[in-house]
Formats: sequence, structure tokens, C-alpha cells
Amino acid sequence: MQRGRRIAFDYGDVRIGVAASDADSIICSPLTTLKSSDKSLTKNIKQILDDIQPIQIFVGKPALLSGEDGAATDKAMAFTDLLRGITDIEVIMVDERLSTVSAARNLRESGMNARDSKASIDMEAAAGILDFAIALEKRKE
Repeated sequence: MQRGRRIAFDYGDVRIGVAASDADSIICSPLTTLKSSDKSLTKNIKQILDDIQPIQIFVGKPALLSGEDGAATDKAMAFTDLLRGITDIEVIMVDERLSTVSAARNLRESGMNARDSKASIDMEAAAGILDFAIALEKRKE
């Protein structure tokens, strides 16, 4: 697996969770949460990409449990297109079914109230997406 940092986005109508890996892709850490409607969204994403300098970008693809695409999938694909328009870095969509549910459960088990920690849930979901994407990349080798 090529050495370098990777980044993942968990796109949502209200918030976008962001997570990044270390250069060896061993640890995936929550990074920040962006507001989807922020007029500075593109500028903020560019700044994050400049700071992290990832070699790959992953975006969660929120398919329905049946595996079919839904309205949320279309929105995540539009976000992916936005990313592809502002960077030459490879952008890959990754199945993210249940990532938010899993992140909420993990935070609840650690003692955090899910209702009061929505931004944390989105960042944790992005970290889960990134973990999954890196595991897939490693299996390809």
C-alpha cells in the first residue's frame, strides 16, 4: 500500500464528518465537522486538503440496506463531484451502510449522549468509512 495520508468524508444534509489517517494508514482519527450549507464549504475543504495533503479521498456512499441507491446516494455523489472539481486527488466512493449507526453506538457505549454529540457522530462515521476503505485497499495487495 502506498504510503501517505488518506481522508474520508461522511456527507450529510446538515453536517459533513471528516476523518484522516496517519501516513502509514494505521490510525484513522476524527478530524472535524463541516456544515453542508456553509457558503465557505469549498474553501474550507480546500484548506483541509492543503493541510492534510492526502493521496486518496474517500466519500461514504449511503446505499439503502437493500444495496439500492437512494436520494442520499445522489447527494453524496454530487458532493463527490464537487471534490473532483476542486482537486486532482483520486476520490473514491465507499459503501457506508450503518457507519453512522455504528458510530452512535460506539459513542453511547463510551458514555457520550448521542443527541448532544451529533458532530462527534459524523466525525466518527467518517473515521469508520476511512477504516473500511483502508482495509479494502490492503486486501487488494
